[in-house]
Amino acid sequence: MSDLHKFLFEGLPVRGMLVRLTDSWREVLQRREASGGYPAPVRQLLGQMTAAAVLMQSNIKFNGALVMQIFGDGPVKMAVVEVQPELHFRATAKVVGEVAEDAGLEAMLNVHNRGRCAITLDPRDRQPGQQPYQGVVPLSAMGEEFHALQSIGAVLEQYMRQSEQLDTRLVLAANDEVAAGLLIQRLPVEGLGNLESKEKQAEAEVLAEGFNRIAHLASSLKPEELLTLDAETILHRLFWEEDVRRFEPQQPKFACSCSRERVGSMLKGLGRDEIDSIVAERGEVEIGCDFCGRLYHFDAVDVGELFTPERDQPPSSSAVQ
Repeated sequence: MSDLHKFLFEGLPVRGMLVRLTDSWREVLQRREASGGYPAPVRQLLGQMTAAAVLMQSNIKFNGALVMQIFGDGPVKMAVVEVQPELHFRATAKVVGEVAEDAGLEAMLNVHNRGRCAITLDPRDRQPGQQPYQGVVPLSAMGEEFHALQSIGAVLEQYMRQSEQLDTRLVLAANDEVAAGLLIQRLPVEGLGNLESKEKQAEAEVLAEGFNRIAHLASSLKPEELLTLDAETILHRLFWEEDVRRFEPQQPKFACSCSRERVGSMLKGLGRDEIDSIVAERGEVEIGCDFCGRLYHFDAVDVGELFTPERDQPPSSSAVQ
């Protein structure tokens, strides 16, 4: 079963989360197999993104969807993961060219340093005129030395430093059976904003050293350990000398929010003439969900109902007594 574990380090402004997606991750890949599946490097990247997005959603108090999207100028045009507050997630990728068996992040999405990662927070109770919050970072290191980053974990650590001003360490791994991730994050400490006194400076240094120690321990976790060991074993091996406070595990799961109504709204946006021409040529309109693979069919009668104002439609059979 897929699970997510949250924990705190007593006496230190450091929190952590460990996620292992098993059955839910395999369902994502199995649903995609019907339409051809993804190359192995894309499956690995999408799995790491999914684990990271679940960690990030569980790390914030937000009533809305977290959407992680990477896009660029390589054979992978785009990869997207969406996670709801209940940790229900879905993921998809669009591959437009040949992906080498050993392709990394740069080769897939950042061939000419045009790759970007966008994190969007889309509230459920969005007010009229309110726009979702979005932060964007390049898939290359920001600073004096400009070079392509080789992992989505490094990209997201850069995002957290730039957008949230929080030191973060991410360890991610994925294969066809498991998508997993470990997040360690330094929390802001109240009362240390003014570091004029030597006592406060000394305290800040001690707290910083605590995060550095925990982050170093987390970095020692190997990908194969993250993929094969259960959460209890991982946390004990890494932090057996630390005072760790654990919380009740959560169960992330795959869930798609597509619906016939949403697909119908999309078709209405294309216009009656466009849809009628497709029905005339093919006999129906078939739309497949990129996330779950479900197919939606609209024939001439369906299209007629779609574009007929609700007040002019006949009553449904359930309304006839």
